[in-house]
Amino acid sequence: MTRPILYSFRRCPYAMRARLAIAEAQIACELREVVLRDKPAEMLTASPKGTVPVLITHNGVIDESLDIMLWALRQNDPNGWLDVPDSGWTLIKTFDGPFKAALDHTKYASRHPEIDTSQERAKAVSLLTKLDEDIGTNPWIHGETIKISDMAIINFVRQFAMIDKAWFDTQPLPNVIRWLDGYLASTRFTSMMQKYPQWHPGDPITAFPG
Repeated sequence: MTRPILYSFRRCPYAMRARLAIAEAQIACELREVVLRDKPAEMLTASPKGTVPVLITHNGVIDESLDIMLWALRQNDPNGWLDVPDSGWTLIKTFDGPFKAALDHTKYASRHPEIDTSQERAKAVSLLTKLDEDIGTNPWIHGETIKISDMAIINFVRQFAMIDKAWFDTQPLPNVIRWLDGYLASTRFTSMMQKYPQWHPGDPITAFPG
């Protein structure tokens, strides 16, 4: 293995945040795009739990997305993403936990017939209301520059917004909407979301970042 191998799925928010950090750190990896209904045996051997992202490094396997972000940024953090206040880490825990649960209960309502979808959507909006207050007039959560807390949670917010973007854009969340829309219009987002074909053994190496 000449470089770390990253198993990824383009639209998965966990894989997205891993790719964002690897791209920010400019660590050369071999990207292997997977189809979740057809997971490669090589990925399952490395990480039997079968979720993306999975990063195979020279020192072992990392199969939690936040750990991959930290692995990358601790090697090279050119813009100080890790220089984040304690509130940033608390925010990540909130969005990885209660917000993600409310998001899933809203987006995949048919899987949870016992749960009131409207209540779950309201829970998500409540957390976004607090985030809106935190952002204020800043371009990013903690001020003028991106931190890990921005890039760790923004794709979950994107996923929630895209359930019904027209509805989302009418919510009293002006700072969150501005923050999200700025990210979606950025080259950081578009380059990270480049499409790749499904990986198969024997395929030519796909370098990431490209």
